[in-house]
Amino acid sequence: MSLAETPIPSLREKQHPLIRQLANCIEEIWLRYLDLSPYELPDDLGYVEGRLEGEKLTIENQVYQSSQFRKMHLELAKIGNSLDILHCVMFPRSNYPLPMFGTDLVGGRGQISAAVVDLSPVADGRTLSREYQNVLGALPEPDFTQPRTLPPWGDIFSDFCVFVRPEVGAEEDRFLARVKQYLEIHCQQALSTKPVSDERQAQIIAGQQYYCRKQQKNDKTRRVLEKAFGKQWAERYMTTVLFDMPEM
Repeated sequence: MSLAETPIPSLREKQHPLIRQLANCIEEIWLRYLDLSPYELPDDLGYVEGRLEGEKLTIENQVYQSSQFRKMHLELAKIGNSLDILHCVMFPRSNYPLPMFGTDLVGGRGQISAAVVDLSPVADGRTLSREYQNVLGALPEPDFTQPRTLPPWGDIFSDFCVFVRPEVGAEEDRFLARVKQYLEIHCQQALSTKPVSDERQAQIIAGQQYYCRKQQKNDKTRRVLEKAFGKQWAERYMTTVLFDMPEM
């Protein structure tokens, strides 16, 4: 599949430069390594507009799937001129014992306030495989001056999680490079991983469900959606688009 065949998203061109660079980087790596096909969202949830405290809120979703991943979600959101958001999660299929790649950027008025990337384990007792640990452990230690504290529900993240407030310039470049490294490693590992037996799939599904339940506890995201669209819509979006759980 060629992403050039789909309408070019307009939102990223109006967002913080790091968000635009990261969105382009994610798509380029997906195309280079994986055989993409569309993943269908409900018609009313692919592109959404609303109002939040007098400002326009726009959400654009691009979602794909591949042989190894049941869902690869890239969300861009913008609230007026005050807040830009990128959110990306790759959900492995239940017969692939792969971690959950996730990255988020939150910024406004020229500054990225939060940047996170991780390969969160969901299989084998929620422990990264030796292959992942070896290759991630060989990377240089991340060098950022303002590390941030993970939320109380953050036990889903690995020891390799990077959560920082990057300084403008070199630290933003380093964060982009780290996301690129994690994503390329993840795609390479996915291509070399063989599907597992039915017996192991139940454990993988349970791990993904735990990950999704924890992510759904993100009160900041939920409050924004509830203020803009109401509680019922926010719950549907959180559980249908952002963190839908695989079924046993």
